Amino acid sequence: MLMISPRMAAGMQEKQYTPSLLNFFIYNPKFGPREGEEEKKILFYHPSEVEKNEKIRNVGLCEAIVQFTRTFCPSKPAKSLHTQKNRQFFYEPEENFWIVMVVRNPMIEKPNKEGKPPTIEYQEEEILDTVYGAVLQQCYSMYKLFNGTFGRAMEAGGVELLTQKLEKFFYRYLQTLHLHSCDLLDVFGGISFFPLDKMTYLKIQSFVNRVEESLRLIKYTAFLYNDQLIWSGLEQEDMRILYKYLTTSLFPRHSEPELAGRDSPLRPEVAGNLLHYGRFLTGPSNLKDPEAKFRFPRIFVNTGEGYEELHLIVYKAMSAAVCFMISASVELNREFCEQLDSLVGPQLTLLASDICEQYNINRRISGPDREPQFKFIYFNHMNLAEKSTIHMRKTASVSLTSVHPDLMKILGDINCDFARVDEDEEIIVKAMTDYWVVGKKSDQRELYVILNQKNANLIEVNEEVKRLCATQFNNIFFLD
Repeated sequence: MLMISPRMAAGMQEKQYTPSLLNFFIYNPKFGPREGEEEKKILFYHPSEVEKNEKIRNVGLCEAIVQFTRTFCPSKPAKSLHTQKNRQFFYEPEENFWIVMVVRNPMIEKPNKEGKPPTIEYQEEEILDTVYGAVLQQCYSMYKLFNGTFGRAMEAGGVELLTQKLEKFFYRYLQTLHLHSCDLLDVFGGISFFPLDKMTYLKIQSFVNRVEESLRLIKYTAFLYNDQLIWSGLEQEDMRILYKYLTTSLFPRHSEPELAGRDSPLRPEVAGNLLHYGRFLTGPSNLKDPEAKFRFPRIFVNTGEGYEELHLIVYKAMSAAVCFMISASVELNREFCEQLDSLVGPQLTLLASDICEQYNINRRISGPDREPQFKFIYFNHMNLAEKSTIHMRKTASVSLTSVHPDLMKILGDINCDFARVDEDEEIIVKAMTDYWVVGKKSDQRELYVILNQKNANLIEVNEEVKRLCATQFNNIFFLD
C-alpha cells in the first residue's frame, strides 16, 4: 500500500511506502531430501507465479538459516532474519513443517534533481519482530481452526490433500493480511469483553442453558454483543482464534443495516407477538427458500488433545450474535434449522433489546463520553481480556488508530522490554512534542497509556496514571 508523506523535497513530494507482503511459503525439508527433488519440499508458495528455481532457492536459503542457527541453540531455531530491504519470519508449528513470511521494509522514495532516479531509503527498524511473528502464528491458527493440523491432512490424504487444503485456504486468507495496520493488539490476540450488570448476565446464562437443554445436539455456545464476548463454553485458546475470525471476517461481511434499524427497546406488542429479527450468518440465508442449502462451516477445536470437528452455526438478532457448535458427524437439515430459528430468534431479539437498554442506562449514570486527556491499551494474560481506547475500529482490512504510528511503535518497544523479564515493571517515555507514554506490567496484566500533556513533568505524569488506574481499573495495579 502506498501512503504519500506530507514532506516535501526539491518542490516534489516524497513517497512513503508501508510494509508489504513479498513472499509466504510453507515447506517440509523431509519431503525432498535428495538433489533434484527440492521442489517436493514446497507445499505452498505465494505468489504462485514465481519461477520454480527462485522458489527452490528461497526455500533452500531458509533451510540453511534454520540449520545454521540450530548450531547455537538447538531448541530455539531462528525466528527472524533482518536485511536492509526486507525481514523474514520463520515458524515451525508442527515438527518439520515450516511457515515463512517475507515482509518488505517500509521505505521512503526521495525525488532527485535533474531527472536522476529517486533515492530509496529503507526504514529497517520500523518493523517489530513481535508484531509480525504474532501475525505469522495467527495465519497457522486460523488455518488450523478450519482444517485441523497439517498432520491430520497428511494422515487423511497425504501430501496431495495437504497441498490442496493449503492452496484453497491461504489463497484467500493472504488477501486479508493488511500488514500496514498490524500493531500491539496482534501480539496480544486478546478478546474484548462486553461490560454487563449481574442481572443481564444471568439472563444470558439462562438463555444459553435453555437452548442447550432444548437442542441437545449443541455441544458449545458462545454469545457476543456489539462484537464483544459475553459468554463462551469453548477452551480459551479456541475462543481466542474463533473470536478473531468472527470480528475481523464474518461480522464485517454482514454489517449491512439490521432489519430492526437499531437496537431500540422493543414495543410491547412486538415482544408479545414474538416477532423477531433473527437470521443465520452461516448456513441458509433465507429459510423460506425451497432451494436453501443447510451447509455450515466446519471448525476444529481441542486440537491439543485430539480432534473435535464441529459445524459452526452463527445466528444474529440485531447486535446480539450466538455461535452454536454441533458435532460434524450430525447431518443438519431444514427441520433442525427451523426449530433453532423459532426457538432462538424471539428470545435473542428480546435479549438484544434488554442488553441495549441496560447499557444505555449505565452510560447515562456514568455521565457523557468526554474525550479524555489519555488513551490506553489494557491486556490481561490470564483471561485474554483486552481493552483499547486507541483503536477506533479494527478489522482484517483496516485498523483505525487515533494516535501517530510512531507512538504505536513505542508501545510495541515497551512490550518487547516487558517480555524479556518476569518481574513487574514500569517504563515512562517522553515521546515527540507533547506526548508521554507509560507502560505498566503487574501480575500478568499490562497497561499502556498515552498522555498528551505539554508541560507535565515525570511526577505529574506518574500521578495522572495512578488516577487512571484508580478510576478505570479498580486499583488493579499495585505498582507505586
